[in-house]
Amino acid sequence: MKLPEINIGLVGHVAHGKTSLVKSLTGKLTLTHSEELKRGITIKLGYADAAIFKCKDCNYYFANNNFCPNCLSKNIENTRTVSFLDAPGHETLMITVLTASALMDGAILVIAANEKVPQPQTKEHLKALELSEIKNIVIAQTKIDLLEKEKILENYNQIKNLISKSFLKEVPIIPISSVYNVNINYLIEAIENYIPTPKRKNGKARFFAVRSFDINKPGTKVKDLKGAVLGGSVISGKFEIGEEVEIKPGIFHEGKYYSLSGKIVSIQKSGKNVEVATPGGLTGLMLDLDPSIAREDFLAGRVVGKLNELPEEVKSLELEVNLLERFVGTEEEKIVEPIKQNEVLLLHAGVQRTIGIVKNVKSEIVEVELKMPIILENYRILISRQLFGSWRLIGYGKSLQEKY
Repeated sequence: MKLPEINIGLVGHVAHGKTSLVKSLTGKLTLTHSEELKRGITIKLGYADAAIFKCKDCNYYFANNNFCPNCLSKNIENTRTVSFLDAPGHETLMITVLTASALMDGAILVIAANEKVPQPQTKEHLKALELSEIKNIVIAQTKIDLLEKEKILENYNQIKNLISKSFLKEVPIIPISSVYNVNINYLIEAIENYIPTPKRKNGKARFFAVRSFDINKPGTKVKDLKGAVLGGSVISGKFEIGEEVEIKPGIFHEGKYYSLSGKIVSIQKSGKNVEVATPGGLTGLMLDLDPSIAREDFLAGRVVGKLNELPEEVKSLELEVNLLERFVGTEEEKIVEPIKQNEVLLLHAGVQRTIGIVKNVKSEIVEVELKMPIILENYRILISRQLFGSWRLIGYGKSLQEKY
């Protein structure tokens, strides 16, 4: 089986079948935390890999099997392996979706056939994909097993009407049932045809961390302890075992953020130990750092580079801002008011997120002081504002400190 070479995110409204679809595609249930299992919704970013195959005899597409389920032939080709990111659909977890978008090379927009289109988070996730410049997308119309044909077609036409007014007007819509594996082969074929593996940058090595772990069990002897583990993706360049790396913005101590440095001890991709981590697919890096600092995703949202190759962090931003006309993701789509001085904003720069306090506003130029410093490397800065107790996407900005 080939190693994963692309990240595809599943986005959409809560309970529209994203996690069930990932299980149908990969065989893995991404609900792993006790609270997720109890509530039946994704809270943290889930991920799983699927080896994609095409039958050379009947051109049938399928995943994770050593023979064709359609004609039983073993004359099959592993076209590539895909890492799927299961993003939460609940409105209060939009922060996780925006973080995940920094890793996505493409996306599946999941829309349930048994609910009116569009639901609030369908529109919000659609806008997040647009502002994150994720253009390679397919749509999965899920839960068709729950309805009669006429109702499915009515919902299908509602989806067509929704995307006719958006940047997705040419993307395919695949009606599926994850429970009975109906049309999953057509969805996989659409993924292969509409979400190609991107050409990767040859620039400096960069790794975006979206998870971090202490994998040691209680009572492990000191001599048997494993180092801190970061989960995420290589965005450009490559990392090798034994290399010294740096993590920014690092950890907070006595009023200041300090970068971390350590050596790569091991690398895992799709459950396999490898010598080199390259772009595409989800990757785990184990470092010779105290594992306690990686507990409970403490190092999530950090950027990893080779030692002394990351730029200095910035503590303030000067942004040229582009705002949406209206809030999306709420029943009442209020007008987005201009950003005001002293306003508190949530900013995403790649996987990094920080709170910004607005210090000055001059037309579309906004100066922001950051609670947590970030590094700048041509990131589009996504901007969110508090509304009804949740962070809502209101637009994006380009940093005037960094040339685009």
